[in-house]
Amino acid sequence: MDLGVMENSVGESCGVFGMYNFDGEDVAPTIYYGLYALQHRGQESAGIAVTDTFDGKDSVRCHKDLGLVNEVFHSDDMFNLRGNLGVGHVRYSTAGASNRENSQPLVLAYIKGTLMLAHNGNLVNTPQLRRELAMSGAIFQTTTDTETIAYHIARERIHTNSVQEATVKALQKVQGSYSLVIASPRKLIGARDPWGFRPLVIGKLDNAYIITSESCALETINAKFIRDVLPGEVVTVTPDGNIESNLELSLPHNKTARCIFEYIYFCRPDTTFDGMSVTKSRIIAGKLLAKTHPVEADLVVGVPESGNMAAVGYSAASGIPYGIAFNKNTYVGRTFIKPKQSTRVKSVKIKLNVLRDVVEGKKIVMVDDSIVRGTTSNQIITMLKDAGAREVHMRISSPPFYHPCYFGIDIPKEDQLIAHKRTVEEIRKIIGADSLGYLPIEYLNEMSGNLPICDACFSGNYPINPPIEDIRGEYDN
Repeated sequence: MDLGVMENSVGESCGVFGMYNFDGEDVAPTIYYGLYALQHRGQESAGIAVTDTFDGKDSVRCHKDLGLVNEVFHSDDMFNLRGNLGVGHVRYSTAGASNRENSQPLVLAYIKGTLMLAHNGNLVNTPQLRRELAMSGAIFQTTTDTETIAYHIARERIHTNSVQEATVKALQKVQGSYSLVIASPRKLIGARDPWGFRPLVIGKLDNAYIITSESCALETINAKFIRDVLPGEVVTVTPDGNIESNLELSLPHNKTARCIFEYIYFCRPDTTFDGMSVTKSRIIAGKLLAKTHPVEADLVVGVPESGNMAAVGYSAASGIPYGIAFNKNTYVGRTFIKPKQSTRVKSVKIKLNVLRDVVEGKKIVMVDDSIVRGTTSNQIITMLKDAGAREVHMRISSPPFYHPCYFGIDIPKEDQLIAHKRTVEEIRKIIGADSLGYLPIEYLNEMSGNLPICDACFSGNYPINPPIEDIRGEYDN
């Protein structure tokens, strides 16, 4: 469900975008549009840091703040971001407080120069790594796990021959999920954790290389997709325009675990994640829902935006016509910043309106990507029935949430999840649907094209042991 960040939705951690232009042209304007394409991955803060590899000064210019991309950057900000190598970031916090100090990219000055670093993911051993650094005198400026990674790279760089070697050695210490974009004074580096939790791709635009979270960001700026960064790979764009690869981070037996929720919800529909079209993935989920949870109805509708493609699949497999039942107001501010629950409830109607002429007198199949707490689902079902829908049958293109995530998704603790200790029938009664069906967990692999996945939020089978303490922080979703 993509209705802003509401109490019924889950949040993703970040989107990253790095660019190296070998003709010396400023990269900040292109990074800006790339971040715009990644805005769905984080609406809390945005930032860009750049350096000029031709001036010999190794100086970094950075601008970042809380807000959406178009709220953070103005013409004066972009004019001051002069440089041909840069890193950009959009953030939604899963570890670390929501404040300007935790905005990224992080810029770190140390004895070997500077590092600009942007991170998508979540580490599970951050407390241990921070304690190790603190005992050696480190002073932290943020509460993010990203700063921990930056410090360890800086420490390793003192004893290694290159920043990419330092990156490899530092990342061998960390556990969890990460897709990183790092810029040193003369190199652009991309790194993806051995499990491959989060996407990361390489692209090319004229005489420039790009490393970013999703292929849709490449298409937005008319860049050519080259390939995905492999799980466990560190890639380096060198000053002479070559790409070097290091796979020393790979796990034994190539065991990977892509986050299934990237396919279900997080990625934009026009993204391809490790060779699998996200649109195709969601259509497959809808078809499987029609197969496993059929119902007699007059119309299939999706909850914007991530429910739409699954609804198309349900319609195609069931033969029930597909329709658009909701008008989404894209100009409404983020509902999670409203201070009171009563205000958030009103914001659902402000953000989403039902088209009465479409649903009145009809039996509706409403397809959505997930149910977290259930509050928003109940409100939307009520809105449909108030608009004259005779019946509302809810179909969910994922299994029930039973467990929290420690790898970059802000899923609440078990006791805050509607599925916790409840049957599907009990959930149905709470949200007010005439029937309710979830995608069976055994079908999830079909959504990824049978690539290995992480489904721990549904199954409880974590590929990495969860931390003893909950490192995700407290958030007002």
